[in-house]
Amino acid sequence: MQPERLTFTASNAEIELLLWGKRGNPGLLFLHGDGAHADWWSFIAPFFARDWRCAAISWSGMGRSGRRAEYSLEGYAEEALAAIEFVALDDAPVGPIVVAHSLGGYPALIAGASPGTFRAIVLVDSGIVTPPATLDLSRPPPRPHPIFPTLEAALARFRFRPAHVVENDYITDYIARASLSPVPGGWTWCVDPELLSSFEIRDMHRLLLAARCPLAYICGEQSPLLDGDVIRTLTKLLPRNTPFVAVPEAGHHVMIDQPLAFVATLRALLAGKLAKKDR
Repeated sequence: MQPERLTFTASNAEIELLLWGKRGNPGLLFLHGDGAHADWWSFIAPFFARDWRCAAISWSGMGRSGRRAEYSLEGYAEEALAAIEFVALDDAPVGPIVVAHSLGGYPALIAGASPGTFRAIVLVDSGIVTPPATLDLSRPPPRPHPIFPTLEAALARFRFRPAHVVENDYITDYIARASLSPVPGGWTWCVDPELLSSFEIRDMHRLLLAARCPLAYICGEQSPLLDGDVIRTLTKLLPRNTPFVAVPEAGHHVMIDQPLAFVATLRALLAGKLAKKDR
């Protein structure tokens, strides 16, 4: 199922948005991680489009969205809220649910700190919970992206970060093609090279504690970001009875490594207590 491809403006930046499903159905907003784009969800959202109004956005500085002089987690939270309003994901008897991968969990939790904003947030392998005193917040200095002479040369250099063997080559190829833009002299990555140096990443500890809606957590059983200590800390911080599901044979990019298992897991969560009316 092909999405409707739209753009909207959030704080003077054009934001890319993909849309599936009819207005009036419960809203489901998909948020991607660092260096990714909305099409990372193109293999997931259609499974929910019959019963949900689904949208996925590309954060500013990524995908086909516009760039900014500065980026912030709060700014990304505003982009998520603007997307909900733009395509009426909240035009239903119940509030929207957010599914946020990796970096996307930070702005989701920031927005979700206000009561009544979301019905629930599903975090997907999102954030390494570390005491603030030991958290490394350093970011590399900016450097221009390379320009590849041909699309084929660029595709050959595409890699997931963190590295993981992804067996679904057709998904990898599709995502890689959507990660590139033509420029004079060839092709280059869509991500703003200045984003990494100007973007502030912080500890998720306080964001989890500030959540004002139900949470659920999906992780990759083989994710390099979530070792035993991190999972134990995370489960202590999450509200009591928060669903926590580890998807077998999946790394950090759970929905790409095991898309059908991810869909089944998310369906089960949405059919459970997350699908009930606001509490």
